Formats: sequence, structure tokens, C-alpha cells
Amino acid sequence: MVTRKNITGRFGSAAAGMLLAARQRRLDRARLHERRLRLAELALRREALRHQQRMHWELLTRALDDPALAEVIDTYDKSIPAQKRRQFFYANAWYVNLYHLHQAGVLDQEELFGHLRELFQTPLMREYWEASREHRASFPATSVESRVGTMVDGLLKDLDEADTDEWWVVGTPPSD
Repeated sequence: MVTRKNITGRFGSAAAGMLLAARQRRLDRARLHERRLRLAELALRREALRHQQRMHWELLTRALDDPALAEVIDTYDKSIPAQKRRQFFYANAWYVNLYHLHQAGVLDQEELFGHLRELFQTPLMREYWEASREHRASFPATSVESRVGTMVDGLLKDLDEADTDEWWVVGTPPSD
């Protein structure tokens, strides 16, 4: 009798071990499947962002090439000369390019800050930023667009108040 219980106990332990191993394999497969789905979703999102950026550039290029088309999207103050407004469209293209690089995960927040710090060294970029203030006012405060806009506003304030010509060290890059 003792032998029978001992053998049954060993088989029961082996069966339980096999069941646990099978359960672990199922969990591992489920986790792998979930990870693949997340990666596929991220790839689709990045592709959609790339497509949107291409569309933005194509539409903007058409507006830059044809003043009649530019009128469709020209919401800047009409007292600003037409040539300057067209420059603002181009400035917007540079800004949006950096924004999309950030959204696609190519630039982290610190890298975005560094590129923006360089981009906003020109007076024309600063004029564009001021002229587009009302455009940005419509973004929800919690949106990425608003967060990046606030970051640029702070950066410009830091640059204006800096007592150094070494602009590349001005401001504190935010962390992700």
C-alpha cells in the first residue's frame, strides 16, 4: 500500500509540473502575442504619422507655390505683408516637422528641445511664433501640441532673459 501511494504521489507531482509548464507556455505565448500586437500598432501609428507629415508638406508646398491656394489656409493678420505670411507657412513646416519627429518617437523631449532651441534663433521664427499664438490657443491644455507650445514659450523666455551669447546652453530641457 505504501508503494502504491508513493508512486501515485510521484505521478501526481509530475502531472502537476507538466500542467504548470503548459500553463506557463500559454502565458508566454499570450504575452508574446500581446507584444506583437503592441509593436504592430506602434508601426501603424508611425506610418500614419509619416503619411500625415507627407500630406502636410505636400499641401503646404502647393500653398507656397500658388498664392491663390495659400489664401485658403492664410489665417494670419492681413496687415502682415504677403511675403512674410508665406515665410510663416515655411516656418510652420519646420516646426511641424520637428513636432512630428517627436510624435513618431524619433526625437525624445530633450532632443526636441535642442532642435527647437536652434530653430528659434532666427527672428523670423520668433515672429512666426508670435503671429501663430492665436492658432495655438485653441489646443486643449492637456494636448501634446499645447505641452510643446508651452515648452517653446518657456524656451523663448529663457533665451530672451539669458545673459550669454551661448544660446545652445540656455534653458533646461524637459525630461520625458
